[in-house]
Amino acid sequence: MDVKNAQQEVDNWIRQHGVRYFNELTNMAQLTEEVGEVARIIARRYGEQSEKESDKGKDLGEELADVLFVVLCLANQTGIDLQKAFDKKLDLKSKRDHNRHQNNKKLK
Repeated sequence: MDVKNAQQEVDNWIRQHGVRYFNELTNMAQLTEEVGEVARIIARRYGEQSEKESDKGKDLGEELADVLFVVLCLANQTGIDLQKAFDKKLDLKSKRDHNRHQNNKKLK
């Protein structure tokens, strides 16, 4: 599925199961909350913090999908064609950073 179709699927879901989109500020707060949940899993599972027993069953993929869902909501409600924006960003990064990371001695 491409980003454009994902945006449409989220919009369809909102229309079928939700009453409406939460406002942009609420969605921004929700995005922050979801990113925090991802950060907690990463910090405890892959970082130096010990993982609490209650966190061991958390699904990182599910939490990342929550982040994506809210990002798609924000794009939809602000009129952003995220596929177009992503393609533009990837092109920019490809041109700007073509040799940057390959020449980074820290990555070897």
